[in-house]
Amino acid sequence: MNSKNFELLLPVGHKEMALAAIHNGADAIFVGFPGFNARGRSYDHELSELQEIIETCHLYGVKVNLAFNIVIFETELNLVVEAIKKVLPLKPDALIVQDLGLVHLIRQIAPDQVIHGSTQMTVTNDLAIEFLSDLNIKRFVLGRENSLSEIKLIKKSTEKELEVFVHGALCVSYSGQCFTSESIGGRSANRGQCAQSCRFSYDLIVDGKKINTVDRDYLVSPQDLCGIAEIPELMEIGVNSFKVEGRLKSPEYVASVASSYKQVMNKTLNHEKYTENEIDQLKHKMAVNYSRGFFPGWLHGVNHQQLVDGTFSSHRGSRIGKIIEVRNGAIVIKTETELNLQNGDGLLFAKSDAEKGSFIFSVIKTANKTYEVGLDNTLRLDQTFVNAEVYLNHDKEQKKEIQKSLNDKNYLKRIPVSFGVIIEIGQPLKVTLTDGKHQIAVQSESNIDHAKTKGVTEEIISDELKALTGSAFSLKEIKFQWLTNDPAFISNKDVKQLRQKACEQLSQLRQQSRVDHIETNLDFNYQLKSPNPKMIAESKKTMLVVLLREKSQVMSLIEALNKKEIESTSLDSVVLDFEFGRDYQDSIDGLKKSNIKVGIATTRILKPQEYQNLKNIKNLNPDFILVRNLGALHYFKTVNPFDQDIRGDFSLNITNHFSAEYLLNKGLSSACVSYDLNSDQLNLLLQNSDAQKLEVTVHQAMPSFHMEHCVFAAFLSQGSSFKDCGKPCEKHKVQLKDQFGNHHWIKPDHECRNTMYNAKPQTALPYLAEWQKHHIGLIRYEALYEQGAELIKKISAYLNVLDGKKTIEEARMSLETMESYGLSSGSLAKQQEYQSRKKSVDGAKL
Repeated sequence: MNSKNFELLLPVGHKEMALAAIHNGADAIFVGFPGFNARGRSYDHELSELQEIIETCHLYGVKVNLAFNIVIFETELNLVVEAIKKVLPLKPDALIVQDLGLVHLIRQIAPDQVIHGSTQMTVTNDLAIEFLSDLNIKRFVLGRENSLSEIKLIKKSTEKELEVFVHGALCVSYSGQCFTSESIGGRSANRGQCAQSCRFSYDLIVDGKKINTVDRDYLVSPQDLCGIAEIPELMEIGVNSFKVEGRLKSPEYVASVASSYKQVMNKTLNHEKYTENEIDQLKHKMAVNYSRGFFPGWLHGVNHQQLVDGTFSSHRGSRIGKIIEVRNGAIVIKTETELNLQNGDGLLFAKSDAEKGSFIFSVIKTANKTYEVGLDNTLRLDQTFVNAEVYLNHDKEQKKEIQKSLNDKNYLKRIPVSFGVIIEIGQPLKVTLTDGKHQIAVQSESNIDHAKTKGVTEEIISDELKALTGSAFSLKEIKFQWLTNDPAFISNKDVKQLRQKACEQLSQLRQQSRVDHIETNLDFNYQLKSPNPKMIAESKKTMLVVLLREKSQVMSLIEALNKKEIESTSLDSVVLDFEFGRDYQDSIDGLKKSNIKVGIATTRILKPQEYQNLKNIKNLNPDFILVRNLGALHYFKTVNPFDQDIRGDFSLNITNHFSAEYLLNKGLSSACVSYDLNSDQLNLLLQNSDAQKLEVTVHQAMPSFHMEHCVFAAFLSQGSSFKDCGKPCEKHKVQLKDQFGNHHWIKPDHECRNTMYNAKPQTALPYLAEWQKHHIGLIRYEALYEQGAELIKKISAYLNVLDGKKTIEEARMSLETMESYGLSSGSLAKQQEYQSRKKSVDGAKL
């Protein structure tokens, strides 16, 4: 193994975190692109601040990647162009990008700029990587849900670099596929405004009845990812970058995580192994600084019993034991291992839903792994806290050690350098300084004279040259070249000035030369193409697509068609999206017999072992296929070509005309736009695109979480996966009840991934007339559990509007009478960001 092949990548929210990363082993950091990044609550740096961070990192040989990892709206394209032109001269090592349209835009401004595909791209298979090969993306950040075996398969099939999350908070939903915050509060996770809905408490409703989950109220709040034990295997697989989450956390968090993971990486490079006990000690050190409980996430595949603890959802620290006795203002703790508890350490006590914390006032070890602890006067625990879990969340000694790595000059990272000294009487003193890659040569202003007494010695010069404490360097060696045998006079002042000058110049050279020169077209101006008048003149009427999720729904529709209960020229097609991905044939045959085009939807996620599912869909011979991920699109265009229409779904995250054009040009016949758009943003997208090829979902229960985690298996079985869960999803219907009393349905797909659907359906009827002015091609009605007459009435309401038989208001009133929670306009009614992007680039709002 070569250390240059592996990178430890740390999160940075401000300069102090950058310094913590630098001095504790980071090879690279990632920081938010000003104004446009997926942490809306994080600090947005001014250009001067960002430049300082980049130069400091480059000085120490640490790369800087800028997270540009949100979708971009049509209204922002001009702002984005100007922001790119201002930031690229700062020489970031890479841009981490989600939006395919943004990648296209960056390529026009800086064709050779290094781009990494964000985990927000939802890349979980090698086919997606191959599909995007024309965009020259150097590295892909895989979905957190990929297991070690899946990562290995992907690595074998691509020459692109792979980056994997190894530590930090786990989103329960696939990144880039979570619309919970959007659907509940108008806060888009794809825009950095996640409302942390997965950390809320929920009631479990099964078949209409609340189930007692025994203190497990946080049903979709995963424990934090800790993959430190898996680092050797990931290195063996050939993963290039190990990523740590946490731009909103502290310098202490960064320092403890960076140093711990770097130790394991270095030991692995030296073909040494950490014992389980040593790994546990590193986990303890990291957990003290931040932990919701540690688990290796999905690296070993799904484990629905352990991923979510469910009893808490916030930082507690490192679990050390239990309270076994409460007596006279003190407690007795039985720990799991021997500990060095001290006065000033911080403890948290958790019993059921009660949490209390205190600093240690006194501590006496009374027996093996047993400690009597006096607490500070502000806390008194009673007998109800016997058997409470005890967590250490402030370790005074560890804090001191971490602070040394941040502030003590003796602990800071240093760059080894070598001096060369040439001494010749009558010539300037010549000094070279090299770090092995760069070399600086400086010389004194005055010439070296004959010494009147004893001449200068190598020891005297060395003492002055090795005084590097105030720089980023440490002395490796000094080589002298004496071109005289006579005593020479050299002042200490001259040596000092040359050392300072050489160090300054080498620092500047390292800061400026970290990134290869990137040609940047700073004169590029974004010009919007005018709509093609001929295309508008030839536009067809808006048609309705109906998506059905159960065979019984299809049978109801076929019956209504046969009975002439539905007679419309505006019904374009039906999409089948059955829960378990089977039993399609009767529905396909029945719809085709009724002269209705029928398509089948793929899953939103595609893993390397799941390509057979795509083959099965093609074998059913549908009229079209609705693809929900890039890998499926590549499969049907290239691997196993499907010669009929391939339509794209909302999960491809189309929010601007660049992303729409890219995917349409790569093989989609039509594309459903993202659910992140409000009405104004959508209208502008339709205006600037070939709207005939775009689709908008007009009625739906918005899909919120899309999870690898299975709520059915976790709470209605003892099984850890589909192999041993007993398939409760086939026997029960499940809802999550939120704090506002809303019941959100949970449905599985045939790979056992769960989707939560918002309790309150939304309709876009009020905006339909405006869309039609832009010649929108398709609108979609999505059924969830509607059956029989209710289903037919809802479908008819939309068809009647398209056919001119009912007004929009009449149709909306008809629909509202059928909804328990009423109807909303959802994200389409949102007129502004939930939260301002806070800062600007040189005063220009982004």
